[in-house]
Amino acid sequence: MHLTGADHPNRERAQSLLHPFIDADERLVCDAKVFQEILHRYMAIHRREAIGPAFEALSGMVDEVFPISESLASGARYILADNHKLSARDGIHDAVMREHGTATIISSF
Repeated sequence: MHLTGADHPNRERAQSLLHPFIDADERLVCDAKVFQEILHRYMAIHRREAIGPAFEALSGMVDEVFPISESLASGARYILADNHKLSARDGIHDAVMREHGTATIISSF
């Protein structure tokens, strides 16, 4: 979101976190929830025209998009029970990445 949207205080942080992985030609992945977050945010701020470019930017950046299943949502439930600092959406992201053996999670938060 911060990479493709309007200027935001987290844009520079997101770029600085991501660039070393891009420079090292690392495989980048995300889950379908990231696309849902784009939809949710741009609909909430009445910027439907920004959805397509944001989807294209994200699709062009990642090598694979992981689906979210009921079992992964259930896994997030247990992650969130043990970590009170994570948001619900971060719990989902964490569960998906654990399921797929992703060693590093990049977050601007």
